[in-house]
Amino acid sequence: MQDTDIDRIVETIAARVRERLDAAGCTDACDASALDCTACGDCLSRREEDARTMLSIGAVRLSAGPNPGPVASDLAGYIDHTLLKPEATKEQLRTICEEARRYGFRTVCVNSANVRFCKGLLAGSAVKVVAVIGFPLGAMSTASKVFETREAVRDGAEEIDMVMNIGKLKSGDYDCVLEDIRKVVEAARPKPVKVILETGGLDTHEKIISSALSKTAGAAFVKTSTGFGPGGATAEDVALMKQVVGPGVEVKASGGIRDEQTARKMIAAGATRLGVSASIAIVTGKDAGKGKY
Repeated sequence: MQDTDIDRIVETIAARVRERLDAAGCTDACDASALDCTACGDCLSRREEDARTMLSIGAVRLSAGPNPGPVASDLAGYIDHTLLKPEATKEQLRTICEEARRYGFRTVCVNSANVRFCKGLLAGSAVKVVAVIGFPLGAMSTASKVFETREAVRDGAEEIDMVMNIGKLKSGDYDCVLEDIRKVVEAARPKPVKVILETGGLDTHEKIISSALSKTAGAAFVKTSTGFGPGGATAEDVALMKQVVGPGVEVKASGGIRDEQTARKMIAAGATRLGVSASIAIVTGKDAGKGKY
């Protein structure tokens, strides 16, 4: 694909993004660009919806970190209870599994080495386990990602979140990126695979190309960020990714989503899942402060 072709695609997508964000509440009086509705804050926060409204307009799942406190029972089934810190202890893993049981969260999301332990703790419950693969760099060999995926599924993982090979993408080795994702998808089948693009380190062309490659390789989701890399999710990136992958592939926004207003932005832009640890702050309309995941 020539740069001029990509530029035309970008222009078309940008126009559609503007339409999407305008429909979410932007007005002619707003000083912000339609591609950056954070300047005034009014566009996505003037309605008094809470997390239930996020679900009603398209979100299918929310994520939470350890010690979330009480959560409304009707929201619990949408939450991915997440602990991806490398220093996570068995006691901390036990805590998030107990919390997931207690509140009826849909999943716990952990590093692949912790899948079997968490699966055992959750035996007899409806809570599923999600494993991250090649996390957080994505710079491993395809064979190692495939092996890790198969081991994670064998240990009980019901979903796989893999990190794309960013260096290969930036080198223009698209066949390698495509094959890397495709082989992980095959190894995980029939479990769904989400491809983490690490959008904070990509330019617009790279975001478009990596989203298209993920769709072509059979991924169920494209995901913005690991939470460990440069930057996090933005509404513009979510909308761009959704325009590329279309209705057959979902978008997960993760990284830096710490308050209700930001969560609403992601949903309005097209995200159907949110990777967050600040779920209680989001549903109560508070700001959880600085954080990555």
